[in-house]
Amino acid sequence: MNRPAPSTPPAGPEDEPAPLMDTEAGARSGAEEEARERGRSFFAELPVLILVAFVLALLLKTFLVQAFYIPSSSMEPTLHIDDRVLVNKLSYQLREPRRGELVVFTERVEGADGHRSVGERVMHFLSSGLGVARPDERDYIKRIIGLPGETVEMRNGVVRINGEPLPEATTEDGGYLSAPDHTPFGPVEVPSGHYFMMGDNRPNSADSRSSLGPIAGEDLVGRAFVVIWPLQRVDTLPIADYAEEPERGRATATVGP
Repeated sequence: MNRPAPSTPPAGPEDEPAPLMDTEAGARSGAEEEARERGRSFFAELPVLILVAFVLALLLKTFLVQAFYIPSSSMEPTLHIDDRVLVNKLSYQLREPRRGELVVFTERVEGADGHRSVGERVMHFLSSGLGVARPDERDYIKRIIGLPGETVEMRNGVVRINGEPLPEATTEDGGYLSAPDHTPFGPVEVPSGHYFMMGDNRPNSADSRSSLGPIAGEDLVGRAFVVIWPLQRVDTLPIADYAEEPERGRATATVGP
């Protein structure tokens, strides 16, 4: 006896597969929501990232390297007005300054308040780093000529250290001076812990021969080692290498690394 084959019940709505279009739309919607979440997370973290970058920049400026611009012609021809240089602030934490180095140093602004509380000092440090507050000092860049305990004088355009002529020369003779200065100076003894500074543009430089006087070692910011702007003047700033006096007794200096 033949039995009829069991019939398959009709599929209900719950058994029907979801349309492919609805699946793709859901995936897109999920991806869009995830992207929106990432965007909200980024903007939520942005203030923290900016704060971290600011703190790192201040630490770099304070302890490692700082950029300075040249406001005058006192260091020509080595440095020109509006040049930007980088200064290594670690140099003199590791060793003593050397004759012939280009050095940035500070001069205290008259009337600056040196009796701030710790909190006030921190706020002033941050605000001056942003350029909001006026700094407590002025910055200068000159070349170290006299070391602590030495006697410095200048006669007939020649600098003498402890009575001996310092080998220097103008750029025409392969040196770094724009021109000699024939104005007599000294002799003066450089105090202990101080350095005697002169600009390379000797006739037009306000330096240790004038009101600045010898500069205390604690006021040295660091050694200028490279010009970074303008691009056509990018170059290193080597230390002057004082060679022996050449023939005919003319004082010269070369520039070494």
